[in-house]
Amino acid sequence: MQKIKSLMTRQEEFRELREQPTDPQAEQELINSIEQVYFSTDSFDIVKYELEKLPPVLNLQELEEYRDKLKQQQAAVSKKVADLILEKQPAYVKELERVTSLQTGLQLAAVICTNGRRHLNIAKEGFTQASLGLLANQRKRQLLIGLLKSLRTIKTLQRTDVRLSEMLEEEDYPGAIQLCLECQKAASTFKHYSCISELNSKLQDTLEQIEEQLDVALSKICKNFDINHYTKVQQAYRLLGKTQTAMDQLHMHFTQAIHNTVFQVVLGYVELCAGNTDTKFQKLQYKDLCTHVTPDSYIPCLADLCKALWEVMLSYYRTMEWHEKHDSEDTISASEGSNMMGTEETNFDRGYIKKKLEHGLTRIWQDVQLKVKTYLLGTDLSIFKYDDFIFVLDIISRLMQVGEEFCGSKSEVLQESIRKQSVNYFKNYHRTRLDELRMFLENETWELCPVKSNFSILQLHEFKFMEQSRSPSVSPSKQPASTSSKTVTLFEQYCSGGNPFEIQANHKDEETEDVLASNGYESDEQEKSAYQEYDSDSDVPEELKRDYVDEQTGDAPVKSVSRETLKSRKKSDYSLNKVNAPILTNTTLNVIRLVGKYMQMMNILKPIAFDVIHFMSQLFDYYLYAIYTFFGRNDSLESTGLGLSSSRLRTTLNRIQESLIDLEVSADPTSTLAAAEERKEKVPSPHLSHLVVLTSGDTLYGLAERVVATESLVFLAEQFEFLQPHLDAVMPAVKKPFLQQFYSQTVSTASELRKPIYWIVAGKAIDYEQMLLLMANVKWDVKEIMSQHNIYVDALLKEFEQFNRRLNEVSKRVWIPLPVSNILWEHCIRLANRTIVEGYANVKKCSNEGRALMQLDFQQFLMKLEKLTDIRPIPDKEFVETYIKAYYLTENDMERWIKEHREYSTKQLTNLVNVCLGSHINKKARQKLLAAIDDIDRPKR
Repeated sequence: MQKIKSLMTRQEEFRELREQPTDPQAEQELINSIEQVYFSTDSFDIVKYELEKLPPVLNLQELEEYRDKLKQQQAAVSKKVADLILEKQPAYVKELERVTSLQTGLQLAAVICTNGRRHLNIAKEGFTQASLGLLANQRKRQLLIGLLKSLRTIKTLQRTDVRLSEMLEEEDYPGAIQLCLECQKAASTFKHYSCISELNSKLQDTLEQIEEQLDVALSKICKNFDINHYTKVQQAYRLLGKTQTAMDQLHMHFTQAIHNTVFQVVLGYVELCAGNTDTKFQKLQYKDLCTHVTPDSYIPCLADLCKALWEVMLSYYRTMEWHEKHDSEDTISASEGSNMMGTEETNFDRGYIKKKLEHGLTRIWQDVQLKVKTYLLGTDLSIFKYDDFIFVLDIISRLMQVGEEFCGSKSEVLQESIRKQSVNYFKNYHRTRLDELRMFLENETWELCPVKSNFSILQLHEFKFMEQSRSPSVSPSKQPASTSSKTVTLFEQYCSGGNPFEIQANHKDEETEDVLASNGYESDEQEKSAYQEYDSDSDVPEELKRDYVDEQTGDAPVKSVSRETLKSRKKSDYSLNKVNAPILTNTTLNVIRLVGKYMQMMNILKPIAFDVIHFMSQLFDYYLYAIYTFFGRNDSLESTGLGLSSSRLRTTLNRIQESLIDLEVSADPTSTLAAAEERKEKVPSPHLSHLVVLTSGDTLYGLAERVVATESLVFLAEQFEFLQPHLDAVMPAVKKPFLQQFYSQTVSTASELRKPIYWIVAGKAIDYEQMLLLMANVKWDVKEIMSQHNIYVDALLKEFEQFNRRLNEVSKRVWIPLPVSNILWEHCIRLANRTIVEGYANVKKCSNEGRALMQLDFQQFLMKLEKLTDIRPIPDKEFVETYIKAYYLTENDMERWIKEHREYSTKQLTNLVNVCLGSHINKKARQKLLAAIDDIDRPKR
């Protein structure tokens, strides 16, 4: 209260100061004149400061003046403060009222507290000690119920290990992990209990044990994939959050499975063949272990090896299928959810797994190739027979097909390994087969090998593989409908069961061949009808009607054939005596079988297709060269000027002789190593068997043997033509020109050998020398026209009749095809006509009547000859007629005629000028014509 009164007193003083009239500007100047030190902190001692400022000598007037100044300054400051106080007076009053109100509130609160204390004392006195005890017991009861629940949970946790063991035995890995994780979560809730720390450690050990068993379960997937088993394993790893770790472990297990599988398979066979359980084999490296596999167990071991590797690769394939299927399901479920963080993490794991699996394809296939390559290199494959070697190649080819479908790889490791061994094996094998072929050819008696009329090379065992994968020569329209659909891969085919390597042994030699006919006939009825003789009045056999074809095209005629035409066919078509089965020998059949074996290897191992086709061409080359050497080589053939051997045939024969035939009988010790190596690639020229007689006129100089040999070559060429599309399909593009050249320059020339071979028969079958002697005895300078032909014509016709009879006799042994009989008749007629011209060229004297007699003789010959053969037109008919008609030419016409007809010899032309034209031209004209003949003959010398 004292402070309030003092404040009020001071307010009155301030009010008095404010009432004094002042100049505001002067007051402000006074305030500004106050020293700054007076505005410092409260601890500033003003009196001391002023006393210290006094001068040593005091002056009263100055002091009074200074005092008045300070009073004025004090009065100005006081007035300023009073003004400010008065200015804040309303706020001061308001605040003072608030303080008063607060004081009243505090007094009321003190009353309320007093009343509360009084009421609490009353309540304390009103309640008993028993009531408070009930409340305490209830609270204690609630605490004990919570404790009991916790104890029961702890008891359940203590018994969890038993349930976990049961779930692991049931392979319920996701359930076990889920239970273990829930137990760990519960244990963390009760970690304040001392017993829980030990349980928590035990649960962690159990979780680690589950992971170990989970890894073992994952390794089982590598050999026998089970979708339910793998689904559980993946769910378990997903609960653990270790899907990436699981994929890494899975690839490690696959690598280990490949190694363990091949080692155990090979070890089993090695110990089985060793006959004891010596543990030394188990300590060997896989590479060294492969060298102990015996040849007898090599192929079964290889098959089992591939079967085991197939199981591993199939498991990996099915693993990828599982992930592709579940990834698509997870993608759909993720698109329906809203947890973006979880979706991103799942997508990352899925991408990692996908890349890991795709990379693992190539890695696993490389491991498989290396293991199989090591096994192949452990044994020299050259010790195996051909069929066993083909069987090995077939297994490897199937394995490479599996690899290509598995990861799209071209199996470079296996291809290079097997190609080197195959080429080396095949070179040795081919060399042996060529030597065998030479032996067969030198011992071949060229007897007909009886096969059925419907014989096809596809019926042979060696060509059975073409029935499974049809040759490209079959048009797509003739392929089964199923082939047009999508090709089923081996993994799709055997995904649910089976093994692609189990079929190898099952299909080996399942079927027997049925290509040979009994006694050359397919039935007794055919044999009986084949030997029936018929005359010109008998019915025409159905075989003739069936076998009659167009001579030029080889196709059946469009319009019907008359009875007379068919009957006339009997004189030149010698196919009636036997069913028209293919003409081939045992040697031909062996060559065809060899071709089939070669194609098997080529079909199985396409990288060596060029080498195989090259060796196949050598088989055909050697067979063709042998036929030519045995039956067609005659130095006098080319001297006839008839072009019996085409330039293409001569080029082919020269090429074969230079590249394939070893003409040296003994090795030259001084020859170089390169020459010796080159000779190893060649084969000695074959020699005809002494059992084959080609000098007997009764057999038409071995015509039957010649027909069998030549037509077997033609048949062999036809089979090569049939196989061309298949060879072309497997031949590398860069090597196809070789194949085209082989067919265009070699195979197509096979039928051209008919002319030189049958020409030799034609040249000996007719006694042309006897005919020349008979013609030399004819008198051509007769004076009157003769109506009777000369005797040499009848002698020549008798020769042809005898030739026809011999031809019929030969046809009873061997069916003579129509083209062959036509060539024989053509050769004989051509030689006869040229002999006639040669006989006319030997005439010393000739009159016009003699020239008419020549014409009469030739017309008589033609008329009788046309009854013996149906060949039209008669070969070289114009050659004779043109020569006879030249007798009637004048000098000028004769000179032009000589220049235009160079097919005649110099002797024939000279005789024409000297004998026939000498009677009506002078000597000068004759000399001119002889000079023209000499000019024509000069380039030939």
